[in-house]
Amino acid sequence: MKRVFAGVVAVTAALTLSACGGSSDPLSNTPAGGPSKAPTTAAADPASLTVGSANFPESQLLAEIYAGALEAKGIKVSKKPNIGSRETYIPALQDGSIDLIPEYSGTLLQYFDKSAKETSDADVYTALQQKVPAPLIVLDKSAAEDKDAVVVTKETATKWNLKTIADLAPHGGEVTFGGPPEFQKRPDGIPGLQKNYGLQIKGYKSLDAGGPLTVNALKTGVVQAADLFTTDPSITANNFVVLEDPKSNFAAQSVLPLINSSKVGPKVKAALNAVSAKLTTDTLIELNGKLNAPSKPDPAAVAAEWLKAQGLDKG
Repeated sequence: MKRVFAGVVAVTAALTLSACGGSSDPLSNTPAGGPSKAPTTAAADPASLTVGSANFPESQLLAEIYAGALEAKGIKVSKKPNIGSRETYIPALQDGSIDLIPEYSGTLLQYFDKSAKETSDADVYTALQQKVPAPLIVLDKSAAEDKDAVVVTKETATKWNLKTIADLAPHGGEVTFGGPPEFQKRPDGIPGLQKNYGLQIKGYKSLDAGGPLTVNALKTGVVQAADLFTTDPSITANNFVVLEDPKSNFAAQSVLPLINSSKVGPKVKAALNAVSAKLTTDTLIELNGKLNAPSKPDPAAVAAEWLKAQGLDKG
């Protein structure tokens, strides 16, 4: 639920969120006169482009990677990080407040089509291309995947002999589940776990999107199971156990750019597709590990280092 995901909040509330290094309103630069009415295709590259991100570190990092790759091609880029959840930034894409954001194929498909049944990488991508509403489009998907996962501590896995999500179901009455608020309502969240595995939980604790609140709640026993992302280095660092998902509750989650098609000129398309060609799941795990270093490096610096190593920092 790459991704993504912080709490389900109203757009009016989300506009009060602070953006790193910017104004207190992450979407404050909406063009004068209201939302853009640009055509759905572009013959030339735009003079400028605004890149946004969701409010979790991996999304912010990917946004910086996209921004750096575009700047290397001579595209002027503005950044609006830390916008919020999909329920907030999709409307921002549609009204022209932002032009581009990193996304995850499976959860994005279910956002646009709550009845979507596709789970494999190829099927999800094909369906997504058909379901994304104009003027938005997705460009090439990457080999990088970051899926939501039901995670427990090693102690809990041993005590209840847990290997799959199905094994957790008989203990649902003892489980307080932790994760972002929207996980309670999204099709692949608690409703999907109930439908696919019969998991009826004791309660739900709204925390953050795969962040420190969720990790700490799982470590300290405040919650017995949690929604974390599979590229999160805290899983290995804390010896957490990712429960297998044999019924594919969580669909494939390839990282890809979601962009307003009016901003897709030849340079923009080439730059973003070149990033997707280089991104792998191992890359995400490595870069997330760097973001979690004690020095807490700036995502822009981590992104710039990776772009240089891949030769994507040149025009």
